[in-house]
Amino acid sequence: MEVAILGIPMDLGAGRRGVDMGASALRNARIKQHLQELGHSVTDLGNIAVEIADTFNVLEQSGMVFLDPIYDACKRTYDTLMELPEGVFPICMGGDHSVSMGTVAGCARGERTGLIWVDAHTDFNTPETSPTGNIHGMPVAHLCGIGHEKLLSIAGEWNIRPEDIVMIGIRSVDTEERRLIKEHGVKVYTMRDVDEKGISRIASETLQKLGHLKRIHVSFDADGLDPTLAPGVGTPVEGGLTYREAHLLMELFADSGKITSMDIVEVNPILDDKNRTAQVMVEMAGSLLGKRIL
Repeated sequence: MEVAILGIPMDLGAGRRGVDMGASALRNARIKQHLQELGHSVTDLGNIAVEIADTFNVLEQSGMVFLDPIYDACKRTYDTLMELPEGVFPICMGGDHSVSMGTVAGCARGERTGLIWVDAHTDFNTPETSPTGNIHGMPVAHLCGIGHEKLLSIAGEWNIRPEDIVMIGIRSVDTEERRLIKEHGVKVYTMRDVDEKGISRIASETLQKLGHLKRIHVSFDADGLDPTLAPGVGTPVEGGLTYREAHLLMELFADSGKITSMDIVEVNPILDDKNRTAQVMVEMAGSLLGKRIL
């Protein structure tokens, strides 16, 4: 398989600094070599140019922190991904989860696309509902066409359909987010669902729901994992996916042959222990791209 890795070193959407070094941490964890060892041809596209927070005097616009530079970075990401040849599997390395407004749209190429959102959070806030103004809590709403007009313009008229989204590992949702999620009919598997149903059944139901689509994008936030496994994240929530649950999820998605692109986001090496979180996320990418025990 032809794989392209792209870094988006942005921490503007998050409340804590350092996640802009996530792409470097993943490279240091040998993501390119790991995928090459699986037989893939891997091209490293380098990093998208991103402004740094220290260069700005005005932090907030329209209730959103760093609106303009986040838009610029996501638009550059979108444009870069749209130029990739058909058939290439992009792996987009954040950065905070606001990068997905560019990555998901760019990987979709204007087509109807399924979105599997592996995360502790639903990230379905809008400028009106967000308690912080941090945009990394808003990308899914904007991908669905709900939110600030500037961010909605990243991919023009393209929006993802709420019925084409499945969220897995959720365990932290703001009150207004909960209302919006229910209103728009997004399928959510909380950690209680993982406990009750098991990850194999959840993977099967997810693929049954989205399997008819030509493209399915996996957006994997490192805080979807339990903090004991992935300590290097800015918004850890206890009780996340275990090592084997997460690997099995990726392995079952790989078996389907339906996944066409991936995000790895919210790896913060400043908060990590000897690059452990980046190493685990590289292993997750390997499982999604076909690594097997036998």
